[in-house]
Amino acid sequence: MEILAHAKLNLTLDVLGKRPDGYHDLRMIMQSVELADTLTLTRNDTGELRVSTNLHFLPNNEKNLAAQAALCWWERENAVPCGLDINIEKHIPVCAGLAGGSSDAAAVLRALNQMEDVRLSPERVAGIGARVGSDVPYCVMGGTALAEGRGEVLTPLPPLPKCWVVLCKPEFSISTPALFAKIDSVRLRCRPDTQGAIAALERGDLAGVARRMYNVFEDALPERQRTRVNDIKNALIQCGALGASMSGTGPTAFGLFDSEVLAREAWERLSDFGGEVFLTQTVS
Repeated sequence: MEILAHAKLNLTLDVLGKRPDGYHDLRMIMQSVELADTLTLTRNDTGELRVSTNLHFLPNNEKNLAAQAALCWWERENAVPCGLDINIEKHIPVCAGLAGGSSDAAAVLRALNQMEDVRLSPERVAGIGARVGSDVPYCVMGGTALAEGRGEVLTPLPPLPKCWVVLCKPEFSISTPALFAKIDSVRLRCRPDTQGAIAALERGDLAGVARRMYNVFEDALPERQRTRVNDIKNALIQCGALGASMSGTGPTAFGLFDSEVLAREAWERLSDFGGEVFLTQTVS
């Protein structure tokens, strides 16, 4: 079976505080885009779980989230493990704040749910995904959603009006654990208007959502990296983006456009910035 694993964006991302279990309570609006990895799952008669990718530096063993997802799937009650080959053709940049690994894991769960003809509900599949990672339940569901708790408590939202998206991942990567460790001691410049963004979604107001986008992790970035992300955001706005923000713990910055012409011009301009630049659209 061949299946797509879509990248996600954080239209808003707020950290509410640290929990007794060591995790942080989050409140964020998530959105799927067409940029996606392609996974091919094939049964084998060796009884082994094998992972391969087109990127030599990614793990091809149980450290890969796709493999972990398959193992969690087979650990459920009355499940029967089988030999499986998982090939991942990566298109989503790695360590970019776009949930590439989590989306691959979610795609494996969705595929196995069909291949084994188990037909668990999306909520059950998402519950299995929560054992793999906090972003996996959302990636199982996709679309537009409010994510709370660690990210696993999901509320579907009215879809973001279809629009063009330009993403730019700078040349550096960000340590997610380091940013989470730092966020509690950072003085936040502002917080996203998540409730206002939800109201804008209910009105079908793309510009209203874009104006309210913000990610508190931008304030926790080292100064040099924060400056680079801000430069990308400013370039997107100058090119006609309705709004721009950083996704996840970064460093990818993105802008929303209601014009394909302006989005393509922005994509061309940011291609001169270095890093990886993508032109895509939202997915309902």
